Amino acid sequence: MAVVGTMEETLSQADYEALATLRHTLRKFMDFSTSAAHGEGLPPQQHQALLAIKGNRQGSAMTIGMLAERLLIAPHTATELVGRLTESGYVTRHPDPVDKRRQTLQLTERSEEVLRRLSAIHLREIRDMAPELIDILKHLQAGVRDS
Repeated sequence: MAVVGTMEETLSQADYEALATLRHTLRKFMDFSTSAAHGEGLPPQQHQALLAIKGNRQGSAMTIGMLAERLLIAPHTATELVGRLTESGYVTRHPDPVDKRRQTLQLTERSEEVLRRLSAIHLREIRDMAPELIDILKHLQAGVRDS
């Protein structure tokens, strides 16, 4: 990912505080998410994979390559991840009807239930954090307009 902007931009103490607070808030959420996934018996990366599959656009089947892109991992890592999810009964693989070299992924009922529980508690957590995140982002956005 490229860095946008110039080194000449003047940053205030408030900018540094907002950035630090944003990172801390995001880390708190990620820690919450990791704990919640572990509570359901899932490693965080498997939870993220299930969510990526479920959150794929309607009518568009998820492939291993697409999953790798969504999770920002190498294709061979996504293949291994899908293998673990399949062995655990969370995902099934099917030949792509258009391109038989590819496999499409589908969630099982087991994964749908786990994902439903995890997503509900994640949404509650995000809604609780939203006012703080909105304040931080408004400050950071105002800094962009003031430049």
